[in-house]
Amino acid sequence: MKRPLVVLAAVVAALALLIVGYLGGRRRTTAAPAPTHSSATAPDTGGKVLYWYDPMLPEQHFDQPGLSPMGMEMVPRYADAGGAAGGVVRIDPATVQNLGVRTALVERRVLSSTLRVPGTVAWNPREAITVSARVDAVISKLRVRAPYTQVTAGEPLAELLAPQWSSALAEYDALQRAQSADAKALRGAARERLQVLGLTSADIRTARHGGSATVTLHAPQAGVVTSLEVREGQRVSAGQTLMMLNSLATVWVEAALPQAFAGVVHDGTPVTVTIGAFPGQEFHGSVEALLPDVDSATRTRRARIVLANPGSQLSPGMFVTVQLQPADGEVVPVVPDEALIATGQQTRVIVAEADGHFRPLAVRTGRSADGYTEILDGVHGGEKVVVSGQFLIDSEASLSGALQRMGDSRAAPAPAASAAKHAVSHPMPTGGKR
Repeated sequence: MKRPLVVLAAVVAALALLIVGYLGGRRRTTAAPAPTHSSATAPDTGGKVLYWYDPMLPEQHFDQPGLSPMGMEMVPRYADAGGAAGGVVRIDPATVQNLGVRTALVERRVLSSTLRVPGTVAWNPREAITVSARVDAVISKLRVRAPYTQVTAGEPLAELLAPQWSSALAEYDALQRAQSADAKALRGAARERLQVLGLTSADIRTARHGGSATVTLHAPQAGVVTSLEVREGQRVSAGQTLMMLNSLATVWVEAALPQAFAGVVHDGTPVTVTIGAFPGQEFHGSVEALLPDVDSATRTRRARIVLANPGSQLSPGMFVTVQLQPADGEVVPVVPDEALIATGQQTRVIVAEADGHFRPLAVRTGRSADGYTEILDGVHGGEKVVVSGQFLIDSEASLSGALQRMGDSRAAPAPAASAAKHAVSHPMPTGGKR
């Protein structure tokens, strides 16, 4: 009988001990405060300080304020920082001032379309004339003996001795005094034959006056002998090129346009050309054609410009500066170039809001000119964007998850969870040192 009583007493005692321990544990759990990284609070927001960090190395966390290993004054991370909707991060105004953050308004303006590009002067092939032999002949005398010799219109170029010309001239002379209708018709045919053989009226008069089969070739226009293919005493055949004559009355300028600007330049776009050899002097023309090929090395597209060349001042091969004036565009929002943060995957700006709040915002950019870039999508004008110190703010936004919220419509993790993750990834040293 005594053994069951002993067992029952032991069970009752064990239950009593369990009840006492449970109640005592609840009291201790209720009384003890939850552990935090720091008991400090933000003086202006009331948020708890999770850790301190160096703005230059925001991935390093410290549990006390002071100087970082880089010698920078550390700033606090509050429990409510980065927790606003829409990916907004907050930075203490004093920190903003220390970082030298500057902002600029997003303006709406007509982006300057004036474009300055390099160009090269070239011969105008439309001004070129080929001087060739119409019949088999011998160069009895060459008046132009070197290439790039300037000649005037009608100036003698070469004297050719051709038996075929001699017979044609003799036939034409024999019919000069004919009176019958048939004889006059034959004389007209003989004259046409001389023209087919390449003899002009001046050549015919000279040959008849000289009484020989030697014919002098004259320059059909003023210009430069760009190519000399024969020498004196050389035998040439019908159709052979003797020389090339190119006028400098007009020249071509080939300008290299960046690929991004090819869409705003069209046929007829006004052009002003300047050259260092003639300071203060301008040559005016227009784009004749935008060539269809793009240079594979420079990714530029050539624009062909025809310029009048009074006095033959412009010489082929000269380097010039080409200023193009495309038609004025429409009013668009623009931001300073330094406000853009390009990551390779997207381009964004940091929009400054009230009370030290900053919002990273993805934008789609267009043309750039005079230090400004056109914004096709993202901002509309009137917003304030950060133009100095935005990379530190962008890094802060990345740490707080604002960039993930900007690119993802799903709910962001709670700030405490994010802070806990950083605390696990980067254990906090004590004493404000690494």
